[in-house]
Amino acid sequence: MDIKNLKGIGEKTAALFDKLNIKDTADLLNFFPADYDHFGPICQINELKEGDVAAIRVYITSPPAVRYIKSMSILSFNVSDGSDEMNIVYFNAPYLRSSIKKGEECVFRGRATLRGKRLSFNNPRKYKITDYEALAGTDQPIYHTTKGLSSAAIQKAVRKAYETEVSAGVMYKNSPLFDRLPAGIIEKRGLMPYYEAILNIHMPQSKEKLIEARNRLAYQEFYEYILHMLERGYTPRRSEYPMIDVADTGRLLEKLPFQLTSDQKAVWDSINMDLCSGNVMTRLLQGDVGSGKTIIAVLGLLMAVCNGYQGAFMAPTEVLAVQHYDTIRGMTKKFDLPFKPVLLTGLVKGALRKDTLGAIASGDANLIIGTHALFQEAVEYHKLGFVVTDEQHRFGVLQREALMQKGGSPHVLIMSATPIPRTLAMILYGDLEVSTIHTMPAGRLPIKNCVVDTGYRPTAYKFITDEVRKGNQVYIICPQVDSGELIGVENVTEYSASLRVALPNDIRIGVLHGQMKSTAKDKIMDEFAGGNIDILVSTTVVEVGVNVPNATVMYIENAERFGLAQLHQLRGRVGRSDKQSYCIFMMNNASDKSRERLDILLNSNDGFEIASKDMELRGPGDIFGIRQSGDIIFKIGDIYQDSELIMWAKEDVTAAEI
Repeated sequence: MDIKNLKGIGEKTAALFDKLNIKDTADLLNFFPADYDHFGPICQINELKEGDVAAIRVYITSPPAVRYIKSMSILSFNVSDGSDEMNIVYFNAPYLRSSIKKGEECVFRGRATLRGKRLSFNNPRKYKITDYEALAGTDQPIYHTTKGLSSAAIQKAVRKAYETEVSAGVMYKNSPLFDRLPAGIIEKRGLMPYYEAILNIHMPQSKEKLIEARNRLAYQEFYEYILHMLERGYTPRRSEYPMIDVADTGRLLEKLPFQLTSDQKAVWDSINMDLCSGNVMTRLLQGDVGSGKTIIAVLGLLMAVCNGYQGAFMAPTEVLAVQHYDTIRGMTKKFDLPFKPVLLTGLVKGALRKDTLGAIASGDANLIIGTHALFQEAVEYHKLGFVVTDEQHRFGVLQREALMQKGGSPHVLIMSATPIPRTLAMILYGDLEVSTIHTMPAGRLPIKNCVVDTGYRPTAYKFITDEVRKGNQVYIICPQVDSGELIGVENVTEYSASLRVALPNDIRIGVLHGQMKSTAKDKIMDEFAGGNIDILVSTTVVEVGVNVPNATVMYIENAERFGLAQLHQLRGRVGRSDKQSYCIFMMNNASDKSRERLDILLNSNDGFEIASKDMELRGPGDIFGIRQSGDIIFKIGDIYQDSELIMWAKEDVTAAEI
């Protein structure tokens, strides 16, 4: 059903849903929550400890007062529940003053922080007593949002869509609730029925039901993905673009100011052999951030160009595409390479775009660097023989195939800094040969790491101030964009405002998050890369970003909410020069389990070892936290915590094929 036909959704609201790629009830029911917020019982103030996320039933005992520090407004007042008193504070919300009445009884829910010797709630949610009592003991879904559309509004629409589709019947094949898995597999694996899984992923009846629902939906994703991979099949194909070994690659290696590591040499030898074999190469190259994958890609592109073919290099973001373009253009000039590169992104428009497309079609441009614009219909290649896709997990199989088909089965090199254990990589990328770079280039100092709790924050602020004074730059990562999502989780909007108050006036602070327009994101990243921003407060969108060698500190708030593999990816944004770099993992909920997980990062800088440990520690029931961001292959499945489900799906698909 078109989403506009749901009760309560008009043209304007439908347009907001469209921004999230939700056009009908099927899209809506498959728009899974990003996280869940557990509403616990009401606590007494004297039971609270610093860092607790809790709800208190209190009387407001003082009228609200507003004061200003720099450009920030601070509204505060006191509350009491008879056991003790505490302070409530709201930043940059002076408009709330009229809604706070002395003597009113209500519930506040927030995270307890220490202000002096007293506990306080900063920016808590306020509830009527009956409203909170209805929520106590439940897990409420949190959805990714867009401006003008709240998580609560999405939740309400999902409920209406589910009720509508259930009443229409779940057994007919066109229903978005129809169960597509074979009945024998559902029985064999003890899986929850699909319609029940959709209900419990959006409106969980219990934590146990939520876990069961999530596992059912993750299994289905893996099953259908692996089935698609097998249906495509993989048999060696004769190449339309045969190559011979060329001297130019050896000459480039001699001119480089560094030597390839043993892993890089082994990978290049494999690629060289593939390209000269007469068959189409399809190879996945895995390696940590900074391990030297790009030079391998350049060697492959150089070999293609010297054999008379075109090469294409596809990056996941405009900023990264521009960086690759500038890097390769610089190498072309410095080492006298035969590249004639052009840049093709969504920002290349008008006459320049027309000229660029003409040069690609005629063959005057032999190296095309860009984003997904490379496989759009208007782009015609002269003789595309070699394709590189960077951070392939952000494109997905269909986008990868679209570019491969542009040139009539060119050779393909897929690069990923997401460390996937080989057994899983062979399932997820069944049509690819897998190569791995384990060793890092010489001359890189190991990153110094620390895992701390919120009591360390003043020391951390002094440390990052000192780094900025030395001329270095800092990343600060928060899990969410604003305070409208999860209680007790730092967000970019409020954090950047409070940071401006806490740090000296002359420190330049920038803000970056996924809800910004791509042009605004690119501008901020350019400013940071150019040294015009000292501290970048961001969500995980910097996980794949430009190379900023001058950045020496990665500071991650709520580190306990991320997977270890993603934390390792974020850490890889620093340590990219001969300067000493640091990573601060700030635990806002310092449990023993959180510390055990994060301590793994203290003892290893090997992404593949960390990924394997992550798989061991995160069981199928560990769903409360920030999942791998940016991975568009799977909506709900996680390749680390769901390794067993992947193995099951592979076994079941193979058995069905036989």
